[in-house]
Amino acid sequence: MGQLTRQEQIVILVKNTGYISIDQLAEHFAVTPQTIRRDINVLAKANKIRRHHGGASYDSSTTNVSYATRQILQLSAKQQIAKRIAEQIPNNASLFINIGTTTETVARALLNHQGLQVITNNLNVATILSGKEDFNVIIAGGAVRSRDGGIMGEATIDFINQFRVDYGIIGISGIDPNDGSLLDYDYQEVRVAQSIISNSRTVFLAADSEKFGRNAVVRLGNLTQVDRLFTDLTPPKAIINLMSEHQVHLELCKTK
Repeated sequence: MGQLTRQEQIVILVKNTGYISIDQLAEHFAVTPQTIRRDINVLAKANKIRRHHGGASYDSSTTNVSYATRQILQLSAKQQIAKRIAEQIPNNASLFINIGTTTETVARALLNHQGLQVITNNLNVATILSGKEDFNVIIAGGAVRSRDGGIMGEATIDFINQFRVDYGIIGISGIDPNDGSLLDYDYQEVRVAQSIISNSRTVFLAADSEKFGRNAVVRLGNLTQVDRLFTDLTPPKAIINLMSEHQVHLELCKTK
């Protein structure tokens, strides 16, 4: 099999699965992982797929990768981000936590805190935190999205608008590397996130470095609306300049 043919088939496989690991590709094509890494590097440079540590994904502006895949993508970075965010949250604080695998990781990092009041539209976050007897966990009403436990809709927005909390912790699907637009896939989810931003005294954005340049069809808002960006690698220069201009603090949470 010629290299070009294999690379074409890699693109097809990644598009069909959303994400596939290097080991899976090596087994499929009966070649070494090193060969697959070279193929992925070539395809990523050509913007045909997105390279990740241990695999590759396909970016769509209309469809997110599966929840199960998002749980493992950039896991080490998410854990470092979550740890840093937890360090910034005092005991007895009030929080919004929205939908996303990164914010679920933050919820786990908060389990050693005391006396938190958490309002969330994420069933997974509520499950993680509800075992703490000294936490007050409040779940927003609305329609439950079966694929990831997210709660959305007009009832969710109305519920969130009843509160004014100390910290809003939000995740995002993509960040435009040029103008700082915050991007996501679901219009209803975006409206809920906008309400969280509007009703939080301090807004923390948790976004690993893979989110920069990732396409998504719905514009949530702009990076200038948050107070702190928690990420694992230095953002693009245009983003650094934008953050400096609007006094958005950068928290670099480098993985070990």
